[in-house]
Amino acid sequence: MNWEVLFWKFLKFGVVGFSGLFVDFGVTYLVKEVMKGHKYLANSLGFICAATSNYVLNRIWTFESHTDQIGVEYLKFFGVSVVGLLFSNAIIWILHEKVKMNFYVAKVISIGVVVVWNFFANLIFTFK
Repeated sequence: MNWEVLFWKFLKFGVVGFSGLFVDFGVTYLVKEVMKGHKYLANSLGFICAATSNYVLNRIWTFESHTDQIGVEYLKFFGVSVVGLLFSNAIIWILHEKVKMNFYVAKVISIGVVVVWNFFANLIFTFK
């Protein structure tokens, strides 16, 4: 794969991820602030909902997957996302609990790290 194709795929992945950001933060806010749920449960649910919407958009637009093994592909994508979720929660825990950074600022930083992991893991593993 050449650099130009990789660049455009990463850009598309970023656009999809940005849409997932609204899903993620929306669900996180709803569970944490409105429903008074635990912050890490809220973060996990937001991440899972965003991962699901991101799978659909990335399958269709970013990676243009045509496999009929949608269930297997989704499980791979979700597995990559779960590893990303572990990274996300660890980063948030360190920045929020130990460094005393605002929860949502820590979440934004974690997203920056996790997006790089998710893109390359999905490029190499899920949508190869």
